[in-house]
Amino acid sequence: MDNNETKKASLKKMKNVALSVLGIAVICFFVAHHYKIGWLKAISEAAMVGGIADWFAVVALFKHPLGIPIPHTALIPNNKDAIGQNLGSFVSDEFLIKEKLELKLDEFDFATKATNWLKEKKNAAVIASLVVENVIPGVLKTIDDAHVKKFIQQQVEIKMRQLNFGEWIATGLESLSKSDKQAQLITNVLTVLAAELEANKMEINEKVKKSTPWYTLGVADKKIAEGVFNGLYEFLNMAKEPDSSIRQKINRYVLDFIEELKNSPEMQQKISSLIIEFTQKEEVRDYIGSIWLELKNAVIADLEKGEESKIKLNLTRMIGDFGATIQNDLVMTAKINDFIKIDLLGVLLRNKKAIGDLIASSVQSWDKKEIADKLELEVGKDLQFIRINGTVVGGFVGLVIYFVEQFL
Repeated sequence: MDNNETKKASLKKMKNVALSVLGIAVICFFVAHHYKIGWLKAISEAAMVGGIADWFAVVALFKHPLGIPIPHTALIPNNKDAIGQNLGSFVSDEFLIKEKLELKLDEFDFATKATNWLKEKKNAAVIASLVVENVIPGVLKTIDDAHVKKFIQQQVEIKMRQLNFGEWIATGLESLSKSDKQAQLITNVLTVLAAELEANKMEINEKVKKSTPWYTLGVADKKIAEGVFNGLYEFLNMAKEPDSSIRQKINRYVLDFIEELKNSPEMQQKISSLIIEFTQKEEVRDYIGSIWLELKNAVIADLEKGEESKIKLNLTRMIGDFGATIQNDLVMTAKINDFIKIDLLGVLLRNKKAIGDLIASSVQSWDKKEIADKLELEVGKDLQFIRINGTVVGGFVGLVIYFVEQFL
């Protein structure tokens, strides 16, 4: 049973109680009349008058008694526009006052209450659930994948064009050249080249054989191939020696290249253009565009895990940590409260008339029967005590009048 149904049941119950009290007065009246009991007749008559009069008064607030359009009845529905206007003026004039609002906002301490609520794991989980069950899926459904892919590709291209890759590479190489890592890197490269040369010795022999004149009949092929291989192998081994002239030339070449790269806008532009040209290849653009689909599918797959979702678990932890962190930061707590106080106060005060007009227009827009039913549902239960009290008090007054009459 929802809240409205509960209220309707309570209202009906109290109406029946009030009617039963009046019914008892009616029964007492007939008993007194039949048995000629004067005092009981006085009580019952006065009780009936009081009960019926108060029934009329209560009903007249919300509707016409017995459906008869008696003047000055159905007061609330007939005066709803004036009620709305007065209610709006009352709220704006009596509640939206700077001094009262400042006092209430100071007492409220929004930051402490909010952070106390957020740091509770169950509350953080509620917010996280709302985000992962409604916000994220809703956002993913409304996003056009093709537009996102195109946007990512465009943004990558824009950012790539803004970067000076040549300068970056020059800075990295310069830093490398000032450490022992450059020497080790060159040595490693030369070692790899020597190993590849050794692994491809047979192919070198075949290349030499194909390049020699036919009339040598293959006699010089082996010697030429051996010479080429040994020369290259010896060159690479010599280059690996730190003090060798070859190694010094390589180092000099690297330094000259770094210097030129640092100071030559043309060289920097060439390198940047090469990298950008690479990113323009269809395969690279497709890969960049696929990043969104991979991310989207990963998010969807994670959300489908329910309570085991890493996104939900991490979001819950983040929200709880945020609440605890803010609560322990007195400066931040004070700033939040000042922000709420100053900004919210300013908004309320600047718009107090608009708030009053909103309340008035909202009440005025309600249907007459609707407003009568709503108000009766809210306060009708308590108003039934007026009927009960009217019946009981009327009977008591009738008794007093009877005894006074007998005494006189």
